Amino acid sequence: MISPAVDRPWRGRPELLALAAIVFCIAVYAVPMASLGAWAFRDRAGGWTLASFVRLLGDDAYHYAFLTTFRTAGITTLACLLLGYPLAYAMATAGPRLRALLATAVMIPFWTSILARSLAWVILLGRRGVVNQWLLSAGLIDQPLSLLFNSLGVQIGMIHVLLPFMVLPIWAVLARLDPGLPLAARSLGASPARAFLHVVLPLSLPGVAAGATLVFMLAVGFYITPALLGGPDDLTIALLIEMVVRDLLDWSFGSALSLTLLALVGAIFGLGAACAGTGRIVSTEGRA
Repeated sequence: MISPAVDRPWRGRPELLALAAIVFCIAVYAVPMASLGAWAFRDRAGGWTLASFVRLLGDDAYHYAFLTTFRTAGITTLACLLLGYPLAYAMATAGPRLRALLATAVMIPFWTSILARSLAWVILLGRRGVVNQWLLSAGLIDQPLSLLFNSLGVQIGMIHVLLPFMVLPIWAVLARLDPGLPLAARSLGASPARAFLHVVLPLSLPGVAAGATLVFMLAVGFYITPALLGGPDDLTIALLIEMVVRDLLDWSFGSALSLTLLALVGAIFGLGAACAGTGRIVSTEGRA
């Protein structure tokens, strides 16, 4: 009889698994990143230069793209927080059946691609779309509203896509809170609102920080939704990189933009990790 260790030798040598993981990370992450860095610091003649970064720092048009990206990401994060926290709190305090129903409603968007969801908003928000037709038929407006191909359309589409990433971290923290804590506060004379503000909300801040970091990081690099729902004034960093590489064929400057975006996202992740803890952000804390 062949022993399990002989049949599967990697079980007795965990270093083989670690080596495989290291090789995978080098091939999938390190090599492409090294290639990207090499492109960012090279000119068309193949020499080393900082011209791409000097160009990035000296042109206000690129600064506007960065400001637009961070403004859009900030508004999306705030809106997701205002919508997601009540939903997460309801999921944490509801009964088993309602909790399962709400959790299913939050998870259903993951079953559909971002492209399909963004195209659905084109149908809903167009001048002849479902929303405008309903408002016109109800007599609430006299002419169709401009809900598409502008910042409003981008915000609606991004909030729809990113809301679950805010709800789930907050729910994970709220679900672990001792339900007796707010009851103890109320038994000491606190109103329900004061018990929430002074007990529940402070204890849930790590989940808020984790959700806000995830949503903001994802929103900064969004491409599909701004491309489909945005207008000419909604140029984001991701759209700018695509334009520079595809239309201008300027691989060096596109790589410089990509590295800058990567550095900014890394700084955001570091700030969120410092506030909430890396384990909460990557959803590893509390796992067996």
